[in-house]
Amino acid sequence: MSKLLEEMLAINARYVENFGERARLSVFPKKKVAVLMCMDSRMEAHEFAGLGDGDAHIIRNAGGRATDDAIRSLVVSYKLLGTEEFVVIHHTDCGLEKVTDLQMRELLASSLETAERSENGFVDVGKGPGSRDGQYIEWLAFTDGEQAVRDDVTRLRNHALIPSRIKISGLIFDTRTGKLTQIE
Repeated sequence: MSKLLEEMLAINARYVENFGERARLSVFPKKKVAVLMCMDSRMEAHEFAGLGDGDAHIIRNAGGRATDDAIRSLVVSYKLLGTEEFVVIHHTDCGLEKVTDLQMRELLASSLETAERSENGFVDVGKGPGSRDGQYIEWLAFTDGEQAVRDDVTRLRNHALIPSRIKISGLIFDTRTGKLTQIE
């Protein structure tokens, strides 16, 4: 067992002692909202958007993109669990803004080691072998964060499985200030 896993389990043991009322939370989000956001560790919707335990479904992936799997979760959220609103949140200084799909495929083909981030993007510093399997994945990299939010909101609004009654909005989280800005 890794040191990190041991630490997580120890923290969880203390968490269990104070779990209390959380056991009574419903699977139905109190605020009837699902948030699609990036997996970036600097972003915690519970803090920057005031969402507490049981308030919302939080769906996270690289870039906060409206992928087929994210849409699957959003559809389950409204169809089975009653959400009435979706909020897409991207952020400044996103890693997917610093790489292209082609570069991601090339990095993986070169090696499976972690790349280093430089002023000019990501650089592979690992030794092979890599894998060409990255060519089968759409990485959904982007160069304009605001446009990526618009694209994802548009995809959700036009999706055949999402009814027009679902309110959908898009925001950008500024990683330098913590400010949310609505993208029209």
